[in-house]
This record gives sequence, structure tokens and C-alpha cells, in this order.
Amino acid sequence: MKKTIIIFVSILLATLSANSLASGNVEAGQTKSATCMGCHGLAGNSTMPNFPKLAGQGESYILKQLQEFKSGVRDNAIMAGVASLLSEQDMMDIAAYYSTQTISENSAKADEETIELGRKIYLGGKKDTQTTACIACHGPKGLGIPSAKFPALGAQHAEYTALQLKAFRQYSINEQTGSEDLARDNDYEGMMRSVAKGLTTVEIEALAEYIAGLH
Repeated sequence: MKKTIIIFVSILLATLSANSLASGNVEAGQTKSATCMGCHGLAGNSTMPNFPKLAGQGESYILKQLQEFKSGVRDNAIMAGVASLLSEQDMMDIAAYYSTQTISENSAKADEETIELGRKIYLGGKKDTQTTACIACHGPKGLGIPSAKFPALGAQHAEYTALQLKAFRQYSINEQTGSEDLARDNDYEGMMRSVAKGLTTVEIEALAEYIAGLH
């Protein structure tokens, strides 16, 4: 209970401290998103599982990621090159456009046992590793909390979700082993790193499959 209260307080603080977005132009964003279609698909519905769907994602979250790809806070060679060509207004427009699109639905592809494992972690977390339930920040349908920049997850490609969870987990592995493998650390107050470090690869993949079916 105590940890749940802390999480909700963190969400409230994140929401209150979220930067106000300058208004992005949806029509301009649609035009500017033409260069994104090769990887992210028509209207942000990528058909390639290693590239995320952007349709329906929170505007503030998309803007934050683009800014951090450009600054190097989030490490990705392809996106760094793309973002380097975008102005702040370009990023705001693209974020506004994708946030207004509708994500395509996914069907669960894993077996029932795997989906059930993912469901238990998403809804209840893991007591033995003090892993917080995903529902606390991402909601029952995986819609996230846009005002706090907590992303929508539902109907995302399972492969992409699993890759991100493993990247967040890799941060803790690097700290423990001294390795320098590619990791992700641009989460709010280390919340995703805290979650991911308590998950096995089997659990990550089960969780990603369950999330893919949320919509």
C-alpha cells in the first residue's frame, strides 16, 4: 500500500510539473510526418514490429522523445539523425498530428499461459521483487497518462515493447557489471528502470504480449 501511494504521488507531481505544450499544428504535422512513414507507417501505424506505432500516443510524450533523441539523452542512431533535422516547431507539429490518429488493434499471439503471466504482472506487479504494477501509470487499457508524459502502451507491437523493457533493464545490468551495452534511462525518476530490473526475459516477453492485446 505504501509503495502504491508513493507511485500515485509521483504521478500527481509529474502531472503538475508537466511543461505546457506550445500548440502544435496537426495539418502541418501530417505534411512533416512524410519522412516518418518509412518506419512508422501510414498515420503512425507501423507494420514492422521493431518500429513503434505512434498513432494515438500522447502529444507531450512524443515531443519529449523527439527532443531527447535530438539532444542525445535517448540513444538511437536512426532517430538522432532524423530529429537533428527537425526544429522545435516541427517536433510539436508532428507530435500533435500523431496524437490525433487512431492506433490499429493487435491480437494476442502468445499462448494462454504466457498471456496470463503478463496479465498478472501488469495488474498486480511482483511482490518478491517489489515490482510495481504497470496499471498504476499506464491504466487498465494501456492508455497512459498524457499529462504526465506516461505513454500509451495498448496495441503496441509486442516486439517493440519487449525491446524497451530490456533496454530499461540493461541500465541496471550495466551498473552492476560495468558493461556499456545500449540501455535506456530517460524515464521519469527512474520508474521504468525500477520496474524492468525485477523482470526476467520470460516475464518481459509475456508482459509485452499482454500489452499488445490491450485496446
